[in-house]
Amino acid sequence: MKNFNGKILFLDRSDINTDEIIPAKYLTELTKAALKPYCLEDLSLPGFDPKRDIAGKSVIVTRRNFGCGSSREHAPWVLECNNINLVIAENFARIFRQNMFNCGLMAISLPAEEIDDLFRTFANTDAELTTDLDAKTFTVTNGSVSKTYPFSVGEFDLELVKAGGWVSYADQKY
Repeated sequence: MKNFNGKILFLDRSDINTDEIIPAKYLTELTKAALKPYCLEDLSLPGFDPKRDIAGKSVIVTRRNFGCGSSREHAPWVLECNNINLVIAENFARIFRQNMFNCGLMAISLPAEEIDDLFRTFANTDAELTTDLDAKTFTVTNGSVSKTYPFSVGEFDLELVKAGGWVSYADQKY
């Protein structure tokens, strides 16, 4: 099972699409690993530099409709190649969200008020997150503040994540 803990990359924008997650011109790469340097390359966000800001981060917290646009497995793959195994947003494009679970990655949806609280309390700090999949909670700390947030996820999707993705799940069950 992948690690769902670590430092947080806050992306304060809605509607981050799959072309911004991994530009289409790189979809001809032959391996997942070859995608790594291009993660979020085309994301337009003031002050954001993917070469500087992604390194060392394991979690993304963002706004609504993350992963909209073209349906492609490459978007979760490039996150995974960069050790980003958890994305927290108000909601996700349906196919992107399922591709996350199929790859053994977590996609957590939270109400807008809780996303606002995460940004207000922890953005622009050295925030870290720990996840308890069994309790369906995650805790964010930044040294002086610690908050725990509950989340919900379907049991089948949770089984996919715990197994490491669809292929591992199918190998175990069938």
